[in-house]
Amino acid sequence: MPDLIVIHEHPEWQKPLFAALERRRVSFAAYDLKRNAFDPARRPRARLYFNQASPSAYVRGNTRAVPFALSFMRSLEIAGARVLNGSRAFALELSKSAQSALMLQLGIDHPRTLAFNDPAVALEYWQAGWPALLKPEQGGSGARMYLLHSPDEFLRLLRDRPDLWLPDNLLLLQEYIPADPARGIVRMEFLGGELLYAMRVVSHGAFNLCPSEVCNPEGGGAGHCEVPGSAPLKPVEFDPYPEVPAEAVETGSRIVAAGGLDVAGIEYLELNGRRVFYDVNANSNLRKPVGEAFGFDPFDRVAQWLESQIAGAPHP
Repeated sequence: MPDLIVIHEHPEWQKPLFAALERRRVSFAAYDLKRNAFDPARRPRARLYFNQASPSAYVRGNTRAVPFALSFMRSLEIAGARVLNGSRAFALELSKSAQSALMLQLGIDHPRTLAFNDPAVALEYWQAGWPALLKPEQGGSGARMYLLHSPDEFLRLLRDRPDLWLPDNLLLLQEYIPADPARGIVRMEFLGGELLYAMRVVSHGAFNLCPSEVCNPEGGGAGHCEVPGSAPLKPVEFDPYPEVPAEAVETGSRIVAAGGLDVAGIEYLELNGRRVFYDVNANSNLRKPVGEAFGFDPFDRVAQWLESQIAGAPHP
């Protein structure tokens, strides 16, 4: 039996991690969520499981992978298995409203957010003004995100695009906070509760800010996860950010700890002295050129950390 099983639905994302694990001679196996089955009565197969499932699976036609992953991990945990970024972390990633509630509980500046399942009722409750962002409760790869400038535009979009309610029939209105287009947003990658690296991300109008080179290739071009109509006029830029403020790192660490996240990408933007945190990613896709700018291969760091976690995990 392997020491480690990596749970995933996107093999292209996993190639750099699998290569790093092989270099370190870690005994591991891949568990593909796209087409699979599990028996809750069977004992866990491995000492350690690492969840790499993504909320954006439905964008790639793999809608069934998300509920399967959540159920599978819960069964493993009940049976006594250790699952890194397990069901608690994954449930947080699947719910932007829960992320908002967590940040409010921690006293962290966050855009005003309204979850709704009826547009007319949403307009009755919405008080943050326009423009506003329409977002999915279950996000990923910038899918189903729109900048809307009026209630009429909001109602018209949802009338003409009933598909926007998929896959979970829950949407959000979120306060629009414009970032400096030249400075973009900041994404901090955490591994085992510690900062791995930070980077600045300049979107050029794109909503898909996935840092994986599979999603946003170096130099531009279509990625494996490209959402129709989401391609920016210029490639999304990912630049190392060694000067990330200690206060931002501390805030990100609090989110990671409170959310039960083993590996995470935490995003924030800056405006007029404010530092506004707005997204929590449990499936933390890394960008190798950024890590290398800091002097290391980020996937090798993850593989090394997984080795240390295997050493302390119980035998099945």
